[in-house]
Amino acid sequence: MADVLLKMEGIEKFFPGVHALSNCHFELCGGEVHALVGENGAGKSTLMKVLTGIYKRDAGNIFYKGQPINPASPDEAQKLGIGIIHQELNLMPHLTVAENIYIGREPMRGVFLDKKKANENARKLLESLGLDIKPTTIVKDLSVARQQMVEIAKALSFESELLIMDEPSASLTDKEIDELFKFIREIKSRGHGIIYISHRLDELPVISDRITVMRDGQYVATVNTKDVTKEEIISMMVGRTIYEKPKTKSNVPEDAPVVLEVNGMMAQNVKNVSFKLRKGEILGFAGLMGAGRTETMRALFAADPRTSGEVILNGKKVDIHSPSDAVENGIGYLSEDRKRYGVALGLSVRDNSVMADLENYVVGKIFMNDKAIEKVTVEYIEKLATKTPSTSQLVKNLSGGNQQKVVVSKWLIRNCDILIFDEPTRGIDVGAKSEIYQLMNNLVKEGKSIIMISSELPELLRMSDRLYVMSEGYVTGELDISEATQEKIMTLATAAMA
Repeated sequence: MADVLLKMEGIEKFFPGVHALSNCHFELCGGEVHALVGENGAGKSTLMKVLTGIYKRDAGNIFYKGQPINPASPDEAQKLGIGIIHQELNLMPHLTVAENIYIGREPMRGVFLDKKKANENARKLLESLGLDIKPTTIVKDLSVARQQMVEIAKALSFESELLIMDEPSASLTDKEIDELFKFIREIKSRGHGIIYISHRLDELPVISDRITVMRDGQYVATVNTKDVTKEEIISMMVGRTIYEKPKTKSNVPEDAPVVLEVNGMMAQNVKNVSFKLRKGEILGFAGLMGAGRTETMRALFAADPRTSGEVILNGKKVDIHSPSDAVENGIGYLSEDRKRYGVALGLSVRDNSVMADLENYVVGKIFMNDKAIEKVTVEYIEKLATKTPSTSQLVKNLSGGNQQKVVVSKWLIRNCDILIFDEPTRGIDVGAKSEIYQLMNNLVKEGKSIIMISSELPELLRMSDRLYVMSEGYVTGELDISEATQEKIMTLATAAMA
């Protein structure tokens, strides 16, 4: 094995009332991709924040290239050669690639910026990394994968030998992931060490050499990737076995009434889409990135304009011209970007829970019925098993899975009978995924109906009673779950429409 680049031993971190890290260990060698995995709240981010100087450790030692270090800030960590690429990219989209790489340390000619030199330096850097990206390209014109590569190039411009990548593939297509992995292997071959944080366990055998598992703020184990199965990793992460077997038979009775019918929906990237949803059904929507699934649901919800299409609810044609019309008709939409569209991060669990139903908690047109709001919030925290210390906790401080439960609470309190789940488990760890699946199954047992968009085929095959597949804005096929396979779905998802 190559020389040890980083060693963290016995790391402890306390917050008021919380033992966040207990006796944690981590080791990284040069020329290694070492995955760090665990459920949300396992301590992965806290451990990395200790490493990068955001948090001060309360005990333990950190050795970098054999020397003890104690970075007091991210800038200090960066100067030592430790770079981090966050899940939310920190690039300025309206600036060029070169301007982003050298922002704050631009080459100067006297008192003026030397753009020519910045472009030349960036060109040399990008070429040295084998990247075919022009330094003068505006960042917003690059794909997300290429923007991440610019982030990595920026980190390497500080002569970083250790890179921390936080969920780098979360918002990428399969093609973009392949492109990113190729670049990561190139970086690895140059002797750089990479800490790779991901919830997508299927990609770990493809990109990582070793895996360290954390649970509840503690170190569990470090294993060679080639020696461990996905099921063993999951068991270490959650301390229990989670089964994710595909559904083989629909749970919906043949005589279940149709609660929603959409005919001839036309909108941007939506071309003559028609489908039916039955009471108590989980209806899956499959397709590749850009297939039009989200656009279809946003048009149905009137979050985006549609040019034509008929919506029939419980046998009656309805006019939905705005999201408030959709909500009035009992349709709730859980966006794939819950932090942007699903919750108000700076508000409490209580405020978020009643957000869609505020008019029913107003007294005398002025005052809020705080007692009733508290009661219903507690009721749904208990019903959905939402993990929060109190109803006044800010939603931004909850894990991704618990934020998702708050969004579900919002629509259930509003008494929506049709729930559209768009990528319901994106960015959620495997244990919380299982809880969301159980929640969805409970909802349909209670008579709710769910439309689920997912880019994860195993998820669709596990949860759906029936599937529609889309490609290039069209519905290319409908499959009962009893006949659905990954191969059939992918064949329909890649079908070209005339």
